[in-house]
Amino acid sequence: MSRRYDTIIFDLDGTLLNTLEDLADGVNAALKHFGRPERTLDEVRQFVGNGVLNLMDRAVPEGKEAKDFQAIYEWFKAYYAAHSEVKTRAYDGIPELLKQLQAEHFKMAIVSNKFHDAVCQLSRCYFGELLPVSIGENEAAGIRKKPAPDTVFTALERLGSTVEHAVYIGDSEVDAATARNAGMDCILVSWGFRERELLASFKPMAIADKPADILEILSHQ
Repeated sequence: MSRRYDTIIFDLDGTLLNTLEDLADGVNAALKHFGRPERTLDEVRQFVGNGVLNLMDRAVPEGKEAKDFQAIYEWFKAYYAAHSEVKTRAYDGIPELLKQLQAEHFKMAIVSNKFHDAVCQLSRCYFGELLPVSIGENEAAGIRKKPAPDTVFTALERLGSTVEHAVYIGDSEVDAATARNAGMDCILVSWGFRERELLASFKPMAIADKPADILEILSHQ
């Protein structure tokens, strides 16, 4: 019997990796360096999801209107690039999930709003060859970031797959919107950066409460 999906597009932060503490540490290091008040972990949790430019826009009190905003942003990017693997870890059960999906011959990719070099670095560090396609933010090249579907379509093209046979897995409103804009089915995970009740309001195909749930959900499609 043929299965409905042969391809999975994963979000990264809050879905595969718990990156929140390293992001918060980087945000606060930048804010402190430029004489701004630091942010709580929960504040940073609410700020993430739309890429690091928007993360810093929300974290800096004056936002992008700050005269030194570009300097703060560039300082954060450099700091985070050098400190992105200090506290970051894969969520429990994620490596096992990816190995099982690989064994079942699913095509898999990461699509993230984190800057591209960091996405590739983190994917190699934590997942090795399990996720052969990793795509981050690259709007300078004219590729719109999520929730636009551009990076998802790029991943599908590189995997040799189609929207009809792919499912998107993420943890936020940005991910739900990305899947919708790409015309893909969506599974949201409750262990990430958003509350389960909020995720349910986006009406995904399913909500996974632990990585093993994803295998169960896919087996019934």
